[in-house]
Amino acid sequence: MGEPEPSRLVEEILALGEVFRGEVAPLKDEQELRAAQARFLGKKGSLSELMKRMGSLPPAERPRVGEAANRVKQLIEEEVARKLLRISALRRKRDLERLVDVTLPGRTTPNGHLHILTQVRRELCAIFAELGFEVATGPQVETDFHNFEALAMPADHPARDMQDTFYVGDGAGTLLRTHTSPVQIRTMLTRKPPLAIIAPGVVYRRDDDPTHSPMFTQLEGLCVDKGIRMSDLKGVLLHFVQRFFGPGLGLRFRASYFPFVEPGAEVDMRCSFCHGARSDCRLCKGSGWLEIGGAGMVDPRVFEQVGIDATAVSGFAFGMGLERMAMLRHGIHDIKLAYEGDLRFARQF
Repeated sequence: MGEPEPSRLVEEILALGEVFRGEVAPLKDEQELRAAQARFLGKKGSLSELMKRMGSLPPAERPRVGEAANRVKQLIEEEVARKLLRISALRRKRDLERLVDVTLPGRTTPNGHLHILTQVRRELCAIFAELGFEVATGPQVETDFHNFEALAMPADHPARDMQDTFYVGDGAGTLLRTHTSPVQIRTMLTRKPPLAIIAPGVVYRRDDDPTHSPMFTQLEGLCVDKGIRMSDLKGVLLHFVQRFFGPGLGLRFRASYFPFVEPGAEVDMRCSFCHGARSDCRLCKGSGWLEIGGAGMVDPRVFEQVGIDATAVSGFAFGMGLERMAMLRHGIHDIKLAYEGDLRFARQF
């Protein structure tokens, strides 16, 4: 008679341990070792397949088979743990033996740089400082008085329709400033002429297209003293244009309406790309001129609001968008690129 079924099954189970040892002996990779373990102990592994035969054995014989299976399982797991320790030790040894060229330069984190709008703001402040202008600042959340009324724009003034405003809270008395002109008002309320200030800062309007953003930065200027004339205004802006965009560029004023200056003008400069010589210029569209901002002589009604005698002094004011200055000088086609945080854009400047 052949060997009883329980004895054969126990021998086959115990033999799996030696088979596993022989199979994993040459392995030096953790992934391969784990795969071998799964082939023996997995749900469809060799041990599981043998254990399926235990169901046909008499109940009295099953504990002996179960004991053999547990011994083999423990043996395989111990062998896997031992091999993993050896693999880990070999890996550490290879790391220690690795040659390092200490003369190679280290890996450094690249330095950041100022954003293009910060660069433009600082450069403009330096240019106007050459003419004696000092920087003045004010709050971004403003009162209706400082933002509109003191600038000769009462509640029913049609000029308010030109500046669609973000109001704060339930009433209309507090708002996000639509320009930095309130800084001029606050300065004239606390200081007496002579004054020469520039007011750079963030402003807010309900504009949203490729050339407008709900948030943007302005730089406005104010000069108040005895005998200030329109020619002084033009001289200051001509100095700015030739320092920022390049020497030899001309300047012109076009009559325009602004409620807080009289007379008022749109300010154009000669195209810095074609100098007015190309009809196909992509920047000036063949006109030869580029609009850079607005300006004019301070309206006497503004002086009245801040308690300055308009018969004793005169003044001029001007304003420009810093984004537009950057766009004109660097050929940027979309104002939103300045705010999207795309490093591919920021690294160009």
